[in-house]
Amino acid sequence: MKKRKNNKNTVNQNQKSFFFEDYFQTNLKQKKTQNTQISEDRLYILFIFFLSLISIFSISIISTSLQKTNFGDIKKNNQNFLTLRRDIVDRNGEIISRNINSYHAAIKTNLIKNKKNFVLKIKLNFPEFSTTRLKKNLDNKKYFYLKKRLTEEEKNKLWSLGEKGIIIEPFQTRIYPHRKLYSHILGQVDDDNYGISGVEKYFDKNLKNNKKIKNPLTLSLDTNIQYLIKEELEKGMEDFKSNAAGALLMDVNNGEVLSLVSLPDYNINIREDINDIRYMNQITKGVFELGSIFKTFTVALALEENILSPETVIKNIPDKIKCSKYTIGDIHEFPENLSVEDILIRSSNIGSLLIAKKIGEEKFKKFFDKLNLLETQTLELEEIGSPLPLKWEKCKLETVSYGHGITTTPIQAAAAYAAITNGGYLIKPTLVKKKITKENKRVISDDTSKKMNKILRKVVSDKDGTASLADIFGYDVGGKTGTSKKYNNENKNINTFISVFPSQRPKYVLLIILDDPKGAPHINYNYRGQVVENISRNEAGWNSVYIAGKIIKKIGPILAINNEEVYSIHVAKKSN
Repeated sequence: MKKRKNNKNTVNQNQKSFFFEDYFQTNLKQKKTQNTQISEDRLYILFIFFLSLISIFSISIISTSLQKTNFGDIKKNNQNFLTLRRDIVDRNGEIISRNINSYHAAIKTNLIKNKKNFVLKIKLNFPEFSTTRLKKNLDNKKYFYLKKRLTEEEKNKLWSLGEKGIIIEPFQTRIYPHRKLYSHILGQVDDDNYGISGVEKYFDKNLKNNKKIKNPLTLSLDTNIQYLIKEELEKGMEDFKSNAAGALLMDVNNGEVLSLVSLPDYNINIREDINDIRYMNQITKGVFELGSIFKTFTVALALEENILSPETVIKNIPDKIKCSKYTIGDIHEFPENLSVEDILIRSSNIGSLLIAKKIGEEKFKKFFDKLNLLETQTLELEEIGSPLPLKWEKCKLETVSYGHGITTTPIQAAAAYAAITNGGYLIKPTLVKKKITKENKRVISDDTSKKMNKILRKVVSDKDGTASLADIFGYDVGGKTGTSKKYNNENKNINTFISVFPSQRPKYVLLIILDDPKGAPHINYNYRGQVVENISRNEAGWNSVYIAGKIIKKIGPILAINNEEVYSIHVAKKSN
């Protein structure tokens, strides 16, 4: 028998020679075997052998996995998912809260045959899991949760382990597509789909109503508006280094809340300690002395009682007034004689005090009751603050006239401003979209309301007004500023601006509140057509008003498009 030449260039026509040269060179690095050959027959035998082994191994794995896991049950359960809560949508139908199908991974301990091996498997696939805790649970519990709210990837990983003791439980979880945007409104649900805060808790039974499960709960909120307001409020909070901030946009005629923002906020998809003071809802839960915004109520009551008119001049106004042990004065110097409307436009404490004395304590009490400023405000949230009890002691009438010594929540103040400016009707704030226009209860006459709208407009438009930075062209903004000390911390301010627009026929009330803002000399203010720099003042006119102006400029076009009345006024102004 002739020996075959060992020539790598020789190829038999009936066979494909297979050489191990490259294999050894690249993988085993054994140069001595470069000339080794294997016949086709031997290769086929080896190939079939290895293929058989792989096939047997694969079949074994698949068989074991199917045998040991509860895959079939999971598939069955997936088909039986039932929606447990209704969707929540904004006024335009955009989903802001929804249930989705998800899974929990539980461990049935008695089905784990090799605990040591099991722990190793889990640790290799899920390094974040605590080995110590897992071992402890395996030794001491019959049934426990390995992890809740599995991602799809995590679920598939667990399935692939082929462990009979791993129980995949299908369930529904609540998701919030906009994350932080509505955290102080929507609230949260627990693992059992029960509402634990916010709208989710208030409407819990309604949202779990099987008869309505396919019909979403429609709120009055506008996601686009909410986003724009939040964006500007965040910028403002950063600019003025505030501890917290809040904004509220509400329809003055029916009380629909289009936007409610409270900062800081949090991602509702991630559980947070909702009792943390940082996450207090500034608009509904916060109870503050709101300062000079109360001068609006003082002037409105004087006009309503026909005690004074807007043009009535209060003469010989002193610089300071002694009341018991207190000395009351104004921050700025004012003329000795001021008309009633000028007292509000310039925000004079002494002027408001003198007006209040002409009105009397009893009428003030009744008026505040009518405006619901002293009781707990109703709203579709449980996170509602209650004003501190008001004791009508000596000097209380005097201080209350300009907003000191009296507390309320921002949403109550906004609702009261709505009543003052909408023709005199008390409205109830609501987070639910509705058709109702006005409540039947009248608190002031239509004539008084019109007079107040004119004065509030001058607070923004007049050269002596305190809210000039909110005079946005085309929107006829009116309003009142309030700068006050925190009742529980005299070293810190609460700065507020409540605006209404368009002031000819008000449609919206916008409230901005800042907790202890600082001066912002880096901001170049556009003050009555002139650029003003290096302003370090921290009154509401220089921060809350500034933010409100930015917001109105952004949301105004959207509101105008969505509201024919506002649109007609805006376009008419622009065309002139």
